[in-house]
Amino acid sequence: MIKIENKAERVLLVGLETYENAANFVSTFEELASLAKTAGVEVVGVAVQKLDKPNARTYVGTGKLEEIAMTVDSREIDTVIFNSRLSPRQNVALEDELGVKVIDRMQLILDIFALRARSQEGMLQVEQAQLSYMKPRLAGRGVALSRQAGGIGSKGPGESRLELDRRHIEERIEDIDRKLQKIEKSRDLARKRRLESGVFKVGLVGYTNAGKSSILNALVNERQQQYEKNELFATLDATTKLIKVKDDFSVALTDTVGFIQDLPTELIKAFKSTLEESANVDLLVHVIDASNPNHEAHEQTVLHLLSELGMDKIPQLVVYNKMDLAPADFGYTLTPALELSIKSEQGPMVFRQAILQELNKIFVKFEIELPYDKSYLLPELKKISLLDNVVETETSYQITGKISPKLEWKLENL
Repeated sequence: MIKIENKAERVLLVGLETYENAANFVSTFEELASLAKTAGVEVVGVAVQKLDKPNARTYVGTGKLEEIAMTVDSREIDTVIFNSRLSPRQNVALEDELGVKVIDRMQLILDIFALRARSQEGMLQVEQAQLSYMKPRLAGRGVALSRQAGGIGSKGPGESRLELDRRHIEERIEDIDRKLQKIEKSRDLARKRRLESGVFKVGLVGYTNAGKSSILNALVNERQQQYEKNELFATLDATTKLIKVKDDFSVALTDTVGFIQDLPTELIKAFKSTLEESANVDLLVHVIDASNPNHEAHEQTVLHLLSELGMDKIPQLVVYNKMDLAPADFGYTLTPALELSIKSEQGPMVFRQAILQELNKIFVKFEIELPYDKSYLLPELKKISLLDNVVETETSYQITGKISPKLEWKLENL
């Protein structure tokens, strides 16, 4: 028998350090290697250069380009991945010079999203983002496309989709828009039902692989758990579960796609409806991986994106997760904050208690008298508020507690 092996694509990573990106260059370049690993390729070399600004035609300098070309030939490189966004002109010029497929950080991220998408909505969102990204790159891509025999940079729409002319690309984007609008209408109806039900909404946000899905899974039963793995962008689709916090009071906890430095604008646009699941919450939980040495840069990336998405005014709980893996001298930079190891035995209880403390800050006090002939309303009251005291008198219940300001009107109907 002949043994056939599927060899991993051999890639060379290229980074250009400039005055503008110097502060985060090392962390983003290390992250590029993690992204490449997530995409399932083999990194066989790296090339780094310092310049005041990128070369307008080839991004790197001519000397470095010659060095990269020699490495491509000597090490049998299949693909060269650049750590920054390349212009269409640079992309074509580099492929002409190097004779192999060239992609940038943005296309790699889009590729990983294509690999991770599981739901119909997720796959449509990724395809829309890829087509929007590739549309201005179609000119002069004939030779490049003929070299694309699968591999990274050709997931999702793939070669046949990219060979279509610009008009067909635009028609496909419009078709995806219509389909996503239908899905968004269903999401809006579900969101409206949650608003009418008065359920308090908590959104998990944070850098990719910070442990958001681990937190959600730790709070639900095994049947309700979602896909979770120690890899970048394991979660793309928004998932909402009801989580009991105290007695019969539950909150709707939403997990959605993680953030990353230089997240392609095409993805932000395509995933707008998914991200809105977190934009319409009452409390944001900013999850940070305390074990990651670059956690401070990750924090700033998330804060910046929250501001761009208009979510920076929502009350926020900062959670440093994976504290069991953090260095002994770890010190957090965002305060106040909760230190958490969600996979520890006490993790879920600590998280629930922290949510409860935040609710007590946001909720307003109330005191009502509920006649015994309306005692059937007591279970409903327990579902929409945090009860402190229920005292029985001769004719009624004397009740004190706290409730969301948005639901105070419900007390008038009791």
